[in-house]
Amino acid sequence: MVTAQMVKELRETTGAGMMDCIKALVETNGNIDKAIDYLREKGLSAAAKKSGRIAAEGIVESYIHGGGKIGVLIEVNCETDFVAKTSEFRAFVRDLALQIAATNPMYLCKQDVPMEILNHEKAILRAQALNEGKPEKIVDKMVEGRVEKYYKDSCLLEQTFIKDPDKTVTDIITEQIGKIGENIVVRRFTRYQMGEGIEKKTNDFAAEVAEATKCK
Repeated sequence: MVTAQMVKELRETTGAGMMDCIKALVETNGNIDKAIDYLREKGLSAAAKKSGRIAAEGIVESYIHGGGKIGVLIEVNCETDFVAKTSEFRAFVRDLALQIAATNPMYLCKQDVPMEILNHEKAILRAQALNEGKPEKIVDKMVEGRVEKYYKDSCLLEQTFIKDPDKTVTDIITEQIGKIGENIVVRRFTRYQMGEGIEKKTNDFAAEVAEATKCK
């Protein structure tokens, strides 16, 4: 059943007309996320129309977590300097920095995953499915599903948003586009973790004691 609240939420998110929102919800059995996709596919979402516009302004936000143990730099673009300076936009960008700090995505989007990495991952997932005794005829579908899970773990735009588990980061960006009336593009990010990549020396405690008690 399509409710007035559902229509209101969809209109606020997409900027589409009321009748278009009602039709989208009816066609998708009241699923808001699918209704958003439906409107975008039909070109009826204001956010979809804005997504093709050039976003050359924006900010670079920094976030430090855990007393200096994790740091994030992220560049998010919008269309005007006016929007870039608003507290709402800055809070939105900070939420994205928090997301990166918490989830450590390796890539921005699916397209950024190198083909050799993806093929290697598929080979591992296929071997796992076969080792689990799954029939050959369903292995490919299982791999496809597990690759999507890999994307959700590894790609920022595919991740579940930490402040609202019912939405993805892409959903949040789409909503923000609808609210501010400008295109928004996450251009790049870097996450630093203290000591990452350094092989820490593990000492043999017994050997240390023996060395310390040697007669000089």
